Amino acid sequence: MGFFDGIRGGRGAEFDSGSAATNAIELTKRHHTVSLTKQDAATGHLRVNLSWRMRTSDLGGEQRESLLRHPFKALKPLPVQGHTQSMVNVDLDLGCLYELADGTKGVVQPLGNFLGELNEAPYIRLSGDDRFGSGSGETIYINLDHREEIKRLLVFVYIYDQTPAFDRTHAIVTLYPSNGPRIEVSLDERHPQARSCAVVLIENVKGELVVKREVRFVYGFQAELDRLYGWGMQWGRGFKSKV
Repeated sequence: MGFFDGIRGGRGAEFDSGSAATNAIELTKRHHTVSLTKQDAATGHLRVNLSWRMRTSDLGGEQRESLLRHPFKALKPLPVQGHTQSMVNVDLDLGCLYELADGTKGVVQPLGNFLGELNEAPYIRLSGDDRFGSGSGETIYINLDHREEIKRLLVFVYIYDQTPAFDRTHAIVTLYPSNGPRIEVSLDERHPQARSCAVVLIENVKGELVVKREVRFVYGFQAELDRLYGWGMQWGRGFKSKV
């Protein structure tokens, strides 16, 4: 179960994703910040993408024990298995809490169909909801041509269906600026009971746009992220459509 606040959903829009980058900056615990302004990437559309896949190394307990006892079985193709309790079809969602310079606060996320707006406040737009972890994943576009009107943004990921399974997925959030290398943040820490994760905080610090790695896993949903980062919004239960 997720949560959302009552913000008006946005209209459809078309996007450009900026030039392709050939290299990447990986944000880690040791090197956790990067300035978009200093790399001349604080204009145009910042594309934030979430993609994930199930961890192929996570074999079931009995299967793992069998391979340890009979290592030559690893040479044989594994039988096709249907989805069971041990093979969860995880639905990761990408969202963004925002606070504008005029004090306006809100969220862009699939729950409640709060897709945002790109060319007017909040200058953030979610492209859609990927429920199967496809190659393209989910993408949020941020219009940095309005950077002076943005105070801070918290990009987060959450599991919709109440099944805590971050430890069964390999997820990565990638930021594609309009200029310079892409910025990657891996969510590969093992937190089996977590349902949400604050990934990166983008702040306007005296006119400089700074991206900071957070990767803070929590056991609750948006309301708990709100509490941790002091957004101060009211939250209620939200559901996805079945379409």
